[in-house]
Amino acid sequence: MCAITGLFDAGNASSEAVLKKMTDTMIHRGPDGGKQVFFEVDDVQIGLGHRRLAIIDLSEGGTQPMEFAPYWICFNGEIYNYQSVKEELIQLGHQFQSHSDTEMILHAYAQWGKSCVERFRGMFAFVIVNTETGAIFCVRDRAGVKPFYFYLNDGLFLFSSELKAFPEHPSFRKEINLSAVEMFMQFGNIPAPHTIFQSAFKLKPGHYLEFNLSELKDRPAYLNQHQYWNVYDAYNQPKADLSFEDAKKQTETILRESCELRMVADVPVGVFLSGGFDSAAVTSLLQTGRTQKLKTYTIAVPDIGLNEAPYAKDVAKYLGTEHTEFECSHQEAIDLIDDLPFYYDEPFGDSSAIPTGLVSKIARQHVTVALSADAGDEVFAGYNRYDYLVRYGQKLNQLPAFARKTAAGMMNLIEADSIPYLRNKYNFANRYEKLKNLLKDPSPEQMMWSLSSQFDNEGLNRLLKSRKPLPPLAYNSKELSAETYSPLSYMMAVDYQTYLPDDILTKVDRATMRFSLEGREPFLDHKVIEWAAQLPDHFKYNNGVKKYILKEIVYQYIPRELMDRPKMGFAIPFEKWMMEDLRSRLEDFLSDERIARQGIFHMEEVRNIRNQFLNGKKELGLKVWYLLMFQMWYERWMR
Repeated sequence: MCAITGLFDAGNASSEAVLKKMTDTMIHRGPDGGKQVFFEVDDVQIGLGHRRLAIIDLSEGGTQPMEFAPYWICFNGEIYNYQSVKEELIQLGHQFQSHSDTEMILHAYAQWGKSCVERFRGMFAFVIVNTETGAIFCVRDRAGVKPFYFYLNDGLFLFSSELKAFPEHPSFRKEINLSAVEMFMQFGNIPAPHTIFQSAFKLKPGHYLEFNLSELKDRPAYLNQHQYWNVYDAYNQPKADLSFEDAKKQTETILRESCELRMVADVPVGVFLSGGFDSAAVTSLLQTGRTQKLKTYTIAVPDIGLNEAPYAKDVAKYLGTEHTEFECSHQEAIDLIDDLPFYYDEPFGDSSAIPTGLVSKIARQHVTVALSADAGDEVFAGYNRYDYLVRYGQKLNQLPAFARKTAAGMMNLIEADSIPYLRNKYNFANRYEKLKNLLKDPSPEQMMWSLSSQFDNEGLNRLLKSRKPLPPLAYNSKELSAETYSPLSYMMAVDYQTYLPDDILTKVDRATMRFSLEGREPFLDHKVIEWAAQLPDHFKYNNGVKKYILKEIVYQYIPRELMDRPKMGFAIPFEKWMMEDLRSRLEDFLSDERIARQGIFHMEEVRNIRNQFLNGKKELGLKVWYLLMFQMWYERWMR
């Protein structure tokens, strides 16, 4: 695990000093060493930079950038099955100088070209340069665990693990992408391939870029991203025809293998244990049959209502892990907020970045690698929105169209705030607006959009000074075939391509790497989703029970009475914080003066949202939080 950055400059405006500045912006991702190489090929400047967090092969043999003539590589991530691929290459005549997975990638590319990625199981983002032909190959892992940003303008191609490296280059133009601002205010993140800056992009999960240095001299404005893996290929397969018991056994086998692969390291490894089903599954599958005790970690912040420690302790005791729990104050959580804009680079609205940062900070004091259970919800149907879809979607669709339109029309005439009793319910106004939209169109597609976004079209018109038609997003995907379509599969596939990489994985990557901790996610092995996508829906969501098959696997190792309780999640009371601890920040960053000076938002609408929230309309809390996060980002990177 580490950080990569670099440049290909046909305009010859770069230098090794600039490259070092770019590399050093990410020392937190790689505190164990750094190296840069700078040279020219066909009058194009090439710079490759790397910061190292040593996990596999702690010797100098794992140092990057690494050369296997005529190839150079910069690699971020882990290839968990690198030993088996390496053995295959040895059989083909390859010889190795180190024990690192980086060297294996170079030889695999030399042997198989871009198809080498089909053999890799892991998380990865890397760039390979062929100095003889000038060919460049950039690739990102299937799920998007590891980030890859690139910038292309006037013959200059920059790449990096984090956006913060780009402003260190004198030719980088720091211009805001206004469409990305709208996306952020809708989703709390900026979906790939877009970023907050013009001419800067994210390489999409399961995609690669392939171009030649000679093409940079033509100053292309954009490079096409090519897809090598697609989650819809799994969802479009016929559903597996097998009994539930057989499915449970095969699911457990695949999960166990994925967990074991992620224990490969030359440094201490731990597991985040919350007491919920996802982390309990990872812990139980790893601890069962193991003589050495796993190191498990739990964090509690009792004074903000985030305390799963007692449940995690019971699970750890039952399984026999070496368990450590830490208790933090809400002030320790708040203290992480001011640095969020620096570590996340873009506006980022998921407030659970704060507790995720806290647990990463604590775990890093004991281990260098921590397994987490992210993606359990996306793979096995754990989110409440799937529950809403199955429970209420069908009922809404059964209503005659004229009845739905009549009801929506009546609701347009009645303000949410004028409805007795209900107007005092938390978030009622927001839910009222979403219900109006669903009555007009109760399709799974509209339900997905409504549950994922914060503003309707009129709200965005009131908020934003400039709006353009949004580019196509994965939320609008039509790739699920009619033969295998179900509302649940549709929503889960969209989440896997949007919310998972753009929110969850971004959050975990920055929160862990902020403290030089490598996070590994067994549920994100592509073998897991390729299998789970083909399971019948009722194996995952069964009569109101979410993650049914995963829960049945966990019950084999942990008694039901220890597991059956309401899900807590990783939420923080950000509404309360903004009214109390963060109120002065809120009033400062969302002041009329700042908003007017920026020229991005309508000052009157921001003032209206801010004042209504501070006067007690808590349902506006998430909109206000997004505004605050944007303003704090703007102050850090644009002022």
